[in-house]
Amino acid sequence: MARSLAPLVAPGLLVVGLAAAGFWPVSADQGSLSNPQEQRPQGLVLLRQWQTMEGEHAIGVYGAKVDPAEATARTIVVWLETPTGVKLATDTLRCSPAAPMRLTRQGRALLIKELNPGGGVTDANRLDHQIWWAACFPAQAGKDPATLGAVARQLGYSGQLREQQQVLPGNPR
Repeated sequence: MARSLAPLVAPGLLVVGLAAAGFWPVSADQGSLSNPQEQRPQGLVLLRQWQTMEGEHAIGVYGAKVDPAEATARTIVVWLETPTGVKLATDTLRCSPAAPMRLTRQGRALLIKELNPGGGVTDANRLDHQIWWAACFPAQAGKDPATLGAVARQLGYSGQLREQQQVLPGNPR
């Protein structure tokens, strides 16, 4: 675990990334949510949209930023839209060819996802790769990561890294 987090422990980066990694509902005072599609921010890249009996759902990203203390680290806002509202989260990503990674939250747990850009993309890791590409290489945002193998190799990613996930339980209160 220390190997995975060490390059991201620039002053404030990990703390901000972890504190911001949970989803927050957008409150009513931030605008009417009678139609969440009307609330979409400028620059939002939709990664997935699907229909259920309740209505339309969507996941997108926007606002990718380079961390000033660590050139290979990025943050990006994840937009989760449901028929009844919007939830936001901020994920932290590492873009280095040696150890690409996504830090995100699932409930109270912190998920550390070591990725393999240019490697296999399945239904299980597709969203992780879509978010990673959008944050690390915005010109590739919204493209199917399964088609970006040659691009990844041109950028210095081997496509041979082992993907794995670590789950760190949150602090119950």
